[in-house]
Amino acid sequence: MGEQNGPSPRERTKRVRVGGVAIGGGAPVSVQSMTTTPTSDPVATLAEIDALERAGCEIVRLAIPSAASLDGFRACCEASPLPVVADVHFDHRLAIEAARLGAAGLRVNPGNIGDDSKVDAVIDAAGEAGIPIRIGVNAGSLDPAVDARGDLDHESKIVESAVSFVRHFEERGFFDIVLSAKTHSVPETVAVNRRLSRALPHVPLHLGVTEAGGPTQATVKNSVALGILLSEGIGDTIRVSVTAPPVEEVEVAWSILSALGLRRKGPEIVSCPTCARCTIDLLALEAEVERRLRGIAAPITVAVMGCEVNGPGEARAADIGVAGGKGRGVLFAGGERIAVVSRDEIVDALMDQIARRFP
Repeated sequence: MGEQNGPSPRERTKRVRVGGVAIGGGAPVSVQSMTTTPTSDPVATLAEIDALERAGCEIVRLAIPSAASLDGFRACCEASPLPVVADVHFDHRLAIEAARLGAAGLRVNPGNIGDDSKVDAVIDAAGEAGIPIRIGVNAGSLDPAVDARGDLDHESKIVESAVSFVRHFEERGFFDIVLSAKTHSVPETVAVNRRLSRALPHVPLHLGVTEAGGPTQATVKNSVALGILLSEGIGDTIRVSVTAPPVEEVEVAWSILSALGLRRKGPEIVSCPTCARCTIDLLALEAEVERRLRGIAAPITVAVMGCEVNGPGEARAADIGVAGGKGRGVLFAGGERIAVVSRDEIVDALMDQIARRFP
């Protein structure tokens, strides 16, 4: 990821706490997601939060579209295993009430929450509750004064709006801020966050590509944008927006962090793309290994290779692995062969070795 001269941007940001999760100041990049169930239904919402926690989510955001959601929000705050952030648009009173009901943080877009008096009321409520605010900026929530300027392009309007909002919060003595500036464009997302990291080096950044689409497109767009920024030391917490069940967001987020060597959660599979040398059903083998690894927490690398050419040699860096052959599989660890088993025994033998070596 390149050498850094001095502290990385991530290490220079102010540390903020959302419940028990630290953001900024060199803390590990945290993974966030958002529930899709009605917040007014705490039973369904808590079930979704539990699934997100099992997948590795660390902070969860709940939408509060109206006062009818407040009782459910309170119930979720009381029972959630994850810190709960209230996501509020348009009605500042809902944000104020969410802070009173136990939110671990607020997410508001000052550009759509109302005039300065309403923004200030939210700031004061968060200050009294001792919780942080994530300032959100996107194309639909720019600072009206900045948006009216004809001398700025869209990218600059997002940056200038974000800086303006942060300055306003700080002028009121509120500094527990996380900032997000999102667009659906990968180049613009990268450019905006690079500029914000330079303009506001002390403010933790929440990264994501908004409205990124379905699983394939969203995975690609988020991986590219977040991969570039995180590799440059920019970004303190992430949400991978996907038009899919939110657990899928968390899985992609952890894959990005793992691929960058920033954090690991559970095993990583190394597998070859197959070729004419492959004499086993590698797709089925890889899928079965992946399925059986889901209950394992050890951050190990497991190789599933289609032939002995790509086995212990190319995958020697894997902690453990298997290479297919004619009617057999070769198990290896640390680049050394440890066993030869029949084709039908490959997965069981591999899992047995993993259980012995990585209890």
